[in-house]
Amino acid sequence: MATARYPFTTALVTGASSGIGDAMVRRLAAAGIATTVVARRKKRLSALATELADQPGPIEVLAADLTTDQGLAAVEERLTDPARPIDLLVNNAGFGTSGKVAAIEPRRMRDEMELNMVALTLLTRAVLTPMLERRRGWILNVSSVASFQPAPQLAVYAATKAYVTSLTEALHEELRGTGVQATALCPGLTRTEFIEVSRGTDVADRYPGAVWLSADEVAAEALRDTARGRALSVPGFQYKAFVTTSGFIPRSLMRRMSGLAASYR
Repeated sequence: MATARYPFTTALVTGASSGIGDAMVRRLAAAGIATTVVARRKKRLSALATELADQPGPIEVLAADLTTDQGLAAVEERLTDPARPIDLLVNNAGFGTSGKVAAIEPRRMRDEMELNMVALTLLTRAVLTPMLERRRGWILNVSSVASFQPAPQLAVYAATKAYVTSLTEALHEELRGTGVQATALCPGLTRTEFIEVSRGTDVADRYPGAVWLSADEVAAEALRDTARGRALSVPGFQYKAFVTTSGFIPRSLMRRMSGLAASYR
């Protein structure tokens, strides 16, 4: 893995114990960026910190469940600590649920919305004040290409990600000229634990290898686009093409195409 250079010197990454979050932490640590890693699974975070102990960027472990008030408060406190400012916030924590809306457990649905939207928004709000005071900062909100279309049988997940993309694009414009940047990362199919967590373990068998991206590929492009101040980061030429053309497809046709695709799941 080639070592990149970034304008930020400190970072906080949620959902850092696996997948894209884990890959970002590895790249940040290799670049010498002091990184606070956040997730529910403290053992995984501690193992990651131990593994990366020889990297130039130190790792700070903060175990927190962002679907709880206590977990949110702990991370908000870290983000607003004036003695240890955070240059880059990566809101990566999130999950999805495969299946029809009527079949999803209400508690799981609520947790999905709380984590994907509410926690992300509140952490973004918390870090904005110190960033704006310093006139320096970067916010990277992890969304999905699913945010650009309806996704039957992933309906709640796609809806939460549509919120994330819309929020971040609006924030990008609100922050123009302040020295603070906001970027929405919209990856396509990526080889992570997401498929297992979303209860869609047969997905990998239904799509060809060419459409899959690795977590490191996604992390590399996301951090590069964030450093450049881009509003949207869409890794992979195939997904860039999809996002570009999706705006020209009538919504009625897009819904039908999504529904037909879902019927084969």
